[in-house]
Amino acid sequence: MVTDTLLARELVRTLGTRRVLDGVSLTAAPGQRIGLIGENGAGKSTLLRLLAGTDEPDSGTVVRPADLGFLHQELPYAADATIAAVLDDALREARTDLAELDRLSGELAANPSDAALLEAYGARLDQAQLHDSWDADRRAGIVLDRLGLGDVPHARAVASLSGGQRGRLALAALLIRRPAALLLDEPTNHLDDDAATFVEEQLRGMTGLVVVASHDRAFLDAVCTDLIDLDPALDGPVRYGGAYGAYLAEKRAERERWERRHAEEQEELDELRRSVAVTARNVALDGLRRDNEKMGYGHRAGRVQQQISRRVRNAARRLAELEREQVPAPPPPLRFHPRPLTATGGDDGDPRSLTATTGEGGEPLLSLRDVRIPGRLSIARLDLAPGTRLLVTGPNGAGKSTLLSVLAGRLQPGGEVHRRPGLTTGLLTQDTVFTEPDRTVRETYEAALGPERAETVPLRSLGLIAPRDLNLRVGELSVGQRRRLALALLVADPPELLLLDEPTNHLSPRLADELEEALGAGGGPGAVVIASHDRWLRDRWHGSRLRLAHR
Repeated sequence: MVTDTLLARELVRTLGTRRVLDGVSLTAAPGQRIGLIGENGAGKSTLLRLLAGTDEPDSGTVVRPADLGFLHQELPYAADATIAAVLDDALREARTDLAELDRLSGELAANPSDAALLEAYGARLDQAQLHDSWDADRRAGIVLDRLGLGDVPHARAVASLSGGQRGRLALAALLIRRPAALLLDEPTNHLDDDAATFVEEQLRGMTGLVVVASHDRAFLDAVCTDLIDLDPALDGPVRYGGAYGAYLAEKRAERERWERRHAEEQEELDELRRSVAVTARNVALDGLRRDNEKMGYGHRAGRVQQQISRRVRNAARRLAELEREQVPAPPPPLRFHPRPLTATGGDDGDPRSLTATTGEGGEPLLSLRDVRIPGRLSIARLDLAPGTRLLVTGPNGAGKSTLLSVLAGRLQPGGEVHRRPGLTTGLLTQDTVFTEPDRTVRETYEAALGPERAETVPLRSLGLIAPRDLNLRVGELSVGQRRRLALALLVADPPELLLLDEPTNHLSPRLADELEEALGAGGGPGAVVIASHDRWLRDRWHGSRLRLAHR
């Protein structure tokens, strides 16, 4: 069956003992650019593999266009292949199109009335236009330049490239080729702002269909015509029309409807419980009085009593039904949980009390003067007061992570660093390591916070770790899972100075939104410093900014 539409029906896929996809369906037509979103483990990459045909579903069907390109985590080229060979492969279809058009033009010149030749020429012309074949060689140079590969010698082997370069080369090959259907798994990984913007422009200019899994909210908002949320829902994955901003608005409206329905049901439950209790008590009292009354009055009262009893039974039946089928309360959004304050300030008081009672213009929590780490960092002056919200930006290698390590006290620089006595500091690094890898996630959380605090703020209530992973050993966790556990510890017991290095990495778009909102709320840490490449976060940042440059 030849089709230009991607059709998936009732896909089921189990990996190990876990059903990752359970009856997922999807339709994508030319011109549609569909984003797949959801928590880690929701099945985004699995679904892309099934759509691409690199994996097979346990049940369900996929009908896909023949001209399909798939960007996934492993580069589909041999290690000894050169960049030139990769480019030749990407340009092969365009060059074939042009060669065939030349051949068919020559034959048509000799046989202008040949219907078969005319049909073949028309089909090849359509294909060349779809691939924009006439512009392919020029496009190849532009794509390589914009993705930061223009200066890399074409004779270099794929194996000699860095991981980021290999990922960009695979993406470049697909953008040069321009297939009719494009499947992309986290395409903006390893891209700077300019490169990501270029990729967005390229995808919006394609006439074919695109299905992309991404955590990049700015990318989803710039590219997608539809979004599919793969997180578990009563009726399965939900498809939303529009880009990420429209999705956010709809999710807010959904939550408001959910909260309103839950509140209305709780009011009805309370009313039914009161009605059943009061009416049943009245029935009991009337029954006691009637036993001593005359028969005539007792007969009339008995009819009334039966009606009341029937109402009690009906109310009790409705109460049982509603209690059984009631809408659960919506899960609370991610929020920081400061400990209750027991002091009001002073050198000997709880340092958290100073965070609560001192405004942003008060005594600095931490100050830097002429701080230097040769080749890595140079800061003339930086003061962090309680309530500060500081975003640190700059290219890779500019010293963002180094600055956070200095602020955390993990690096001792040249210059002056003044900390307020007793200052509590927490740092979320990009690669978190726990010292007891054999402990479970649950045990690690309880050991770090203490049993009382861990019970007050249960780990499962934060939404950062899936319930199925609570009993995994920490040493078995992925990098993303370890970072989410480390973030959970900071959320459950926030320090006065919170330092976050690329905090939205490995978070679903929903959790990233909740984290940003929590950081802006008054109940969070006393001061926050974030280093981030996240364009969505940076575009919506309302605090101070510090941009670092290469040394």
